[in-house]
Amino acid sequence: MRPHVDQRQAQVLALVGARGSVRVADLAQELGVSPVTLRRDIEAMAARGEIRRMHGVISRVEGGRAGGAAGARESAAASASAGTASSAEDRAGASAGASGLVIGMVVPTTEYYYADVVRGAREVVEARGARLTVGLTRYLPGEDRTQADRLLSTGADGLLLTPNWDAGSPGPGEGAWTAELPVPTVLVERWAPPGHPAAALDRVASDHAHGAATAVQHLVERGHRRIALAGRATPTTPRLRAGYEAAVAALGLEPAPPWPAAGPGPLSDADLFARTLEYLCEAVTAGGVSAALIHSDTDAIMLIPRLQARGVRVPEDLAVITYDDEVAGLADVPLSAVAPAKREVGARAAGLLLDRLTAAGGERGEGPRQHVELLPRLTIRS
Repeated sequence: MRPHVDQRQAQVLALVGARGSVRVADLAQELGVSPVTLRRDIEAMAARGEIRRMHGVISRVEGGRAGGAAGARESAAASASAGTASSAEDRAGASAGASGLVIGMVVPTTEYYYADVVRGAREVVEARGARLTVGLTRYLPGEDRTQADRLLSTGADGLLLTPNWDAGSPGPGEGAWTAELPVPTVLVERWAPPGHPAAALDRVASDHAHGAATAVQHLVERGHRRIALAGRATPTTPRLRAGYEAAVAALGLEPAPPWPAAGPGPLSDADLFARTLEYLCEAVTAGGVSAALIHSDTDAIMLIPRLQARGVRVPEDLAVITYDDEVAGLADVPLSAVAPAKREVGARAAGLLLDRLTAAGGERGEGPRQHVELLPRLTIRS
């Protein structure tokens, strides 16, 4: 059984009094309680002037009641005489709010796609009285775990993670560490297949497959029967292709020409762009393709004048819908686009994590896990 709140706070006072200062994360592990439960104790004790609190560290108050074991006994006695709540009541008060919590967020970048994701998370975290700290990976191998460990070492109570998984989900033997973290964790714009350890984590992601299918359906409604999917490979691409292929099959469409086989060795960005251009030119002139979903906006904006220079008119010969909708509306002729709900993804992920942290008892194991998929929206521009 866990000690009641008065006993636990007496232990905290004794340990701080003996050592002078101690890291909150280390103390939670030593006492066998969750960081959230301990943080509530610390807030109450600091308000009473028993300890001093700094980010991730607590220390004794010189000359105050936290001066040693005697002070601890005094605190325990005072709490007991005042009828301090039992552990059951302590758990019931866990939902009081997220004030003082620190949320760590690991993302590849704070530019482009993830700018809105981070913005949405920050708005929710700050609105609930918590603080967001961010670690960037720049898609470097192994950097996601390094950043997660760094955020934990500085006192993060929970983590929002976007690991560097090339296909948006982990490969064989990859990513199991995400399920072994000592704090509640939510995957953001990433998913893990059934059976993988990370599949049991909370996650919030865009349903990119639905977004691709929505684009295909709209183009079919405009009379197109042969539609291509084009663009460079990103972690989003596998889900886009899955939705695209499912829609083509469900709607009984004629398949677009297959992508040419990749040559030996990795291709540069310039080579990948040229490959996309060649594919689309050939698909229109010889393959009967009359419409395309292009990922992403920036590629589409660069491709269109090059297609027109090669005799492929847009939209007369090739109707285009882009995926991401970052800058599609800024093209010379504004482009229709599918927009993932990036800001809402960040907001929902942060809210889910904060709910997990402030739930009764603040325990990671309480309550069913959630897999949330938000549907992208198609915006038609003329």
